[in-house]
Amino acid sequence: MREYKSRIQGYINESKNQSIKLLQRLVQEDSISGNESRAQAIIMEKLREMGLELDVWEPSKEEMQEHPYFISARSNFNGSPNVVGILKGTSGGKSMILNGHIDVVPEGDLKQWTQQPYGATVKDGKLYGRGATDMKGGNVALILAIEAIKNSGIALKGDVYFQSVIEEESGGAGTLAAILRGYQADGVIIPEPTNMKFFIKQQGSMWFRLKVKGKVAHGGTRYEGVSAIEKSMLVIQEVGKLEKLRNDRVNDPLYDGVPIPIPINIGTIHGGTWPSSVSDLVVLEGRFGVAPSEKLEAAKEEFEKWLRDLKMKDEWFAEHPVEVEWFGARWVPGSIEADHALVQTLEQNYLEITKQKPVMEAAPWGTDGGLFTQVSQIPMIVFGPGETKVAHYPDEYIDLEQMFLAAEIIACTLLDWCGVQEQQESEGAYEGEGVL
Repeated sequence: MREYKSRIQGYINESKNQSIKLLQRLVQEDSISGNESRAQAIIMEKLREMGLELDVWEPSKEEMQEHPYFISARSNFNGSPNVVGILKGTSGGKSMILNGHIDVVPEGDLKQWTQQPYGATVKDGKLYGRGATDMKGGNVALILAIEAIKNSGIALKGDVYFQSVIEEESGGAGTLAAILRGYQADGVIIPEPTNMKFFIKQQGSMWFRLKVKGKVAHGGTRYEGVSAIEKSMLVIQEVGKLEKLRNDRVNDPLYDGVPIPIPINIGTIHGGTWPSSVSDLVVLEGRFGVAPSEKLEAAKEEFEKWLRDLKMKDEWFAEHPVEVEWFGARWVPGSIEADHALVQTLEQNYLEITKQKPVMEAAPWGTDGGLFTQVSQIPMIVFGPGETKVAHYPDEYIDLEQMFLAAEIIACTLLDWCGVQEQQESEGAYEGEGVL
């Protein structure tokens, strides 16, 4: 196996320039939701060049909309294809899904950028641009890993599925579509920007909207009304108490140093119609964090019950309960045990290549990984190049050497996980010994 891994390392070292060019082309496409087609065309071109089997389709909202984990504000996915490249094995080995999303968040205020958001400028070993770290750099690492195996003349026993999916940034519709299309494997690696740490647990999250009611009156006789603004202050205070309660239950060393592992964040407040009127409605919107081992449905019920119990704090809420609406983005939590074979295989290769043990943590954000663990029951780990601190920020960048290192670690992991068809076995197979 050492010889094969040496071939992998050599191929990656020789292929750095072409991989940088591929990443530049991808970053130069502003593949925000609804605009993914040109970036996916580049992926398709590369996968065809590598000789992989291709599966390209536009997800159907009609087929997914009844699924409990489907969420999307789009009316359809026309012009936004999922792309899967398949490296078939010779049989007899474990399979792997390598999943990455092609969509990016908008660039935001251009005045805050010192580099062009879609310029893909390379400077001091870093490539700058929206999506460089989240997560087109991770996607290129996956492609390079597969290419290094295939072009080094190494035949895997197990199948490898590279998935370039849409809609991760708004809830995971692309990955859900791939799961419902029938893609299964023995393991999943998602190279989100972990700064090369192993994220073996990830929180989920849901967006909520709360409607707090009052009674309108003239501001000069405000005592005749009931201020929804004042009532919303109580609601926010009680939500803070629930946040503390839920986080006090988290007893996990992976969250050491994280002040609030599963936050409840109030992100927007809208209320009132006129300065001289008592507000009769306040709308609060926010994000509800879900623990890695928790079900979304259980988290929803706890929040809704907590708000129903407000009537015991203030009798106004007995007749005017807070209305709760779950809307917008949603990410499913997920986890894998540290001693799982997938984690151990990745860890061994990380150690062999870097001479250091990886840091294991819990992700502070959600990914598509929870869909694999909770819908398909496939073990999944999040591990990749790039840093969260620059994702979604101006001057987003990725350290290119880290991208190449991730590619080598993942490629070598595939050799151990999927198994390698020895050369003499392969030659015998082509002479009729029954290996397909």
